[in-house]
Amino acid sequence: MDTSMNIVIVGHVDHGKSTIIGRLLADTNSLPEGKLAAVREQCQRNSKPFEYAFLLDALKDEQAQGITIDSARCFFKTDTRSYLIMDAPGHIEFLKNMVTGAARAEAALLVIDGSEGVKENSRRHGYLLSMLGVRQLVVLVNKMDLIKYSQNAFRRIVKEYQQFLKKVDLSVKYFIPVSGFCGDNVVHASEKTPWYNGPSVLDALDSFVTELPKNDQPLRLPVQDVYKFTLNEDKRRIIAGSIDAGELEKGDTLVFYPSGKHSKIQSIEGYNQADKNRVRAGYATGVTLSEQIYVTRGEIGAKQGELPPLVGTKLKVNLFWLGRRPLEFERRYLFRLGTAKVGMRLESIDRVVDASSLENLTRQRVEKHQVAEVTIQLERAVACDLHEDMPETGRFVIVDDYEITGGGIVKAVLPYSSTISWEEGKVTYHDRCRQLGQQGLVIWLTGLSGAGKSTIAIEVEKELLRQNRYVYRLDGDNLRHGLNSDLGFSETDRNENIRRIGEVAALFSDAGAIVLVACISPYQSMRQFAREQAKEFLEVYVKADVATCAGRDPKGLYQKAIKGEILNFTGITAPYEEPDRPDIVIDTSELTVEQGVQLLLEKIRKTEWRSLQ
Repeated sequence: MDTSMNIVIVGHVDHGKSTIIGRLLADTNSLPEGKLAAVREQCQRNSKPFEYAFLLDALKDEQAQGITIDSARCFFKTDTRSYLIMDAPGHIEFLKNMVTGAARAEAALLVIDGSEGVKENSRRHGYLLSMLGVRQLVVLVNKMDLIKYSQNAFRRIVKEYQQFLKKVDLSVKYFIPVSGFCGDNVVHASEKTPWYNGPSVLDALDSFVTELPKNDQPLRLPVQDVYKFTLNEDKRRIIAGSIDAGELEKGDTLVFYPSGKHSKIQSIEGYNQADKNRVRAGYATGVTLSEQIYVTRGEIGAKQGELPPLVGTKLKVNLFWLGRRPLEFERRYLFRLGTAKVGMRLESIDRVVDASSLENLTRQRVEKHQVAEVTIQLERAVACDLHEDMPETGRFVIVDDYEITGGGIVKAVLPYSSTISWEEGKVTYHDRCRQLGQQGLVIWLTGLSGAGKSTIAIEVEKELLRQNRYVYRLDGDNLRHGLNSDLGFSETDRNENIRRIGEVAALFSDAGAIVLVACISPYQSMRQFAREQAKEFLEVYVKADVATCAGRDPKGLYQKAIKGEILNFTGITAPYEEPDRPDIVIDTSELTVEQGVQLLLEKIRKTEWRSLQ
């Protein structure tokens, strides 16, 4: 069976990466028929000396400048396997493209000009390869023809670079003296280096070990998209993505993180393919579920019973900064891990390292081309793995003003903790509960606008007060006039709205109060966040369909949303994620207000009795 491997080739500007790849393609007869002759003829017409790099540098402006601007990709085959070689740019201005090129490489070729020796970018690229987890490396000392194939010059470069790589915990499989221009030791052994008895570049490529399929690891299925069908009464919702690790089969229960929603696989789908019962790592696939749940792009599917991914909003990471502006505390950035995309801010800088000298620096910001160990705070929870455990779901990039300005790996997922020191008082939570004769409790009523959340909360609050309970009601609409008046209705603002309400509700419950929260809270991940803040929590799904809610709408908001006069209206132009495991469901399309109130009061009574045991 044919196997394939991804290789990245890196090195300082003008050290000859593209020339080596061009020579490799030409000498292995891997070029399309007539391609070599066509490039030679074009050079002759333009009175330019032929270069093998022109075979790879397809862009016209690249040939004019003589440098590689973007990560070029080329394919060729040997008797051992197929290769995809990514030519990552070496020019310092295009270093960010190298991050993309190296991100999924199984092995690397690093080129050093024998006439110039080890340069700053040679060290920087070595550090970056180490940080990205590339562990198979061959170093090509190029342009040996310019130094008369000197063994001593070759040995000096080998010694210097080995000493550097040892500091970043990266070992080299082979150092190979080559001349891309003359073809020495690229495909065939050269008579001009009789003192070298190692492999050629081609032999070194075939000696790399292909990563074994990751089928034995826990399943990781990042959600790329959800496709809905309506034609011919086709009601399927296909959750699509590429399997990074593990395998899944029909009947498995998938759990999606960070939402925690779960359902069994009903079918495994593929475009124009026969039905499958099982798919493995490396395959793009789609699944339908026996119970329809609302999951979104960016979540990660895992198999129930296997090790789940980590979930958190605070990450300790190693990153390489490439932005024109430094990484600073006051700026907001976009964090992208797999298919997830979320707002991010820098919380602390633990260490800054000069990537070429490995010197530790004390800094309050991270400058361009520096490597740093930092802690970042995300605006909402993401699912990920530690890079050392599962590289595919442990790598990320950072975007600033629509440009990739950094990348790195996850080292730890930290529990939530305030950056402000907390002064413990003399009065404890249990002291307050004993005085009040009750436990603190957050009752979170979620549902569409018009479902009846506030109506039920008002009646329950009135009854609990009649019973001499210490109770307080937080209404989502009312809070938007004060505490959250600065927030809109984007996904980010909705999440911040719920974060604030959840924190306030937790403080009330810590004071021993029964807190009734009535707000739409459309996202499962943020309701889970609110649950995690409180000591005792009830999620109440006040259920009613859109038609029922629209019929109760005295302000005509649903009609305005349908006409496009209101944007981001939940249930119409913005999503609502139904609770998959609420503590209680009150279906107001079937129950009266009085029945719903009594149902909730009985649940509160049972919850209080349980918490007091």
